Amino acid sequence: QVQLVESGGGLVQAGGSLRLSCAPSGRTFSSYAMGWFRQAPGKEREFVSAVSWSGGVPYYADSVKGRFTISRDNAKNTVYLQMNSLKPEDTAVYYCAAVRPVIAWKIYEYDYWGQGTQVTVSS
Repeated sequence: QVQLVESGGGLVQAGGSLRLSCAPSGRTFSSYAMGWFRQAPGKEREFVSAVSWSGGVPYYADSVKGRFTISRDNAKNTVYLQMNSLKPEDTAVYYCAAVRPVIAWKIYEYDYWGQGTQVTVSS
């Protein structure tokens, strides 16, 4: 069974940083574009960032542009989301997802999802 496993979430003060990781099990995702989404309490899941299978041309939601950086290491079969200058409004469960063959921005376009990791930013 294919699974995406996120890690790296936690509690951090505003202005701090966290790095999320997403490592799939059961298969390699080197040919998949990878995305990060988040869902805050009482809100819909929203797009955060995505990167192509090659690691080039990342995309970001306006709300995180300049603060978050997505990257991937296909040799390690891992995708990262470096989150800097965190704000309380970044508090959410963060999910990684995989889609082939190109980057997507819509939830329904993604083929595989992780279970999510909680990020809490205190003020």
